[in-house]
Amino acid sequence: MSLLPEPRYPSVPELVSSVRELAARRPRLCGLAEVGASRAGRPLHLLSVGRARRAVLVVAGAHANEPTGGATLLALVRRVVADHRLRAGVSWHFLLCADPDGARLHVTPAPRTLFDYHLGFFRPAGPEQPEWSPSVLPPELQPPETRALIGVVDAVRPYLQVSLHGTELGGSWVQLTRDVPGLAEPFRKSAAELHIPVETGACDAAGWPVSGPGVRVMPAPGTDPAYPSLPDDARHSTWYAAHRHGGMTAVVEVPMWASDLVDDPVEHPDPAGAQRRLADRLLRDAARVEAVLAGALPRLDGPEGPLLRAARWGLGLVPGLAADWVRVPPAETTMSYVGSVDAFGRRLPLRAAAMALRVLREAGDPAVPELERLVAAWSAAFAARFRARWVPVAHQVEHQSRTVLAAAHHARELMI
Repeated sequence: MSLLPEPRYPSVPELVSSVRELAARRPRLCGLAEVGASRAGRPLHLLSVGRARRAVLVVAGAHANEPTGGATLLALVRRVVADHRLRAGVSWHFLLCADPDGARLHVTPAPRTLFDYHLGFFRPAGPEQPEWSPSVLPPELQPPETRALIGVVDAVRPYLQVSLHGTELGGSWVQLTRDVPGLAEPFRKSAAELHIPVETGACDAAGWPVSGPGVRVMPAPGTDPAYPSLPDDARHSTWYAAHRHGGMTAVVEVPMWASDLVDDPVEHPDPAGAQRRLADRLLRDAARVEAVLAGALPRLDGPEGPLLRAARWGLGLVPGLAADWVRVPPAETTMSYVGSVDAFGRRLPLRAAAMALRVLREAGDPAVPELERLVAAWSAAFAARFRARWVPVAHQVEHQSRTVLAAAHHARELMI
């Protein structure tokens, strides 16, 4: 049975309305507060359930293009309120959406295809992402959403912060700032029951220590990153804010479309050669988007908005990343890892093209047909290459919810 009234992702206003109604019914148990405001003045809401000192903080909406988190947060709220055992000695705190401005710009609540998904795509430039901005900006330049999130961490002092993330196509995996023994088994079991592949070679976690299939532990500060050119570093993100209070963070990723190719531990016959070929394709694809933008930009009026800013920021990562793939030996050598690099290389130019397309459509620019053909063709090729199959929203939510509850249980055992 679906955990949602309809097979789609709730909007931020729907989340707020549902949580406000629940808090009104259980005022002695629940409290809903505004803990800050976005750059555009939209409120950031925190729901607290229970008053125990030992706390779990759940963060949804850190990335606008990863909508499963809001649905999962709502499902978790309902479970925690309904089941007193989950509240035994633990309070739960839910940041409903870390980036409400971004959520308003990503407009595909129920995509039918990857092309549909990309027609409404938005993901901010790195410095504008609440969790990532501390890794690329000094404190005085960080956006208000980041400061609000860090303020919540300092107020709640969670033993576990859980950040709800996702991917459009791939598998499920978990990133931990500290190891949580025992988590890998319930995570794997849940994924198997719900027919969600476990991504064992995610390039986001390339070379990180393995706690279990699909569960990675972030390396200690000072460790060389897999891709030196990328400006952000997870170890300087808000995920580490919980550490100053003795806590830790788990990042739970779940796919919208699944690919059974991401769980292939077989050794790739030529991982270095594959990375070189993927680097060449990445440069070619990015150059096609750059060429369209070079022609269109002189025709655009007004200041650069968040969509165009994000598209150009993503394209700016391409030369360095392609050089990394050519220069740096593969961090891992499995088919799963090379497939993850392949997917990453498809995402960057596709996302940039999709966001640029929205800008050009709004302006009525003559380059719209050319860019739309690129977005359509690349979306179809991405889905075909990875044999994409839709994961029902209820399964996405159930798996992410189970993993959060398992992480809360096993992380708490570490403290006993």
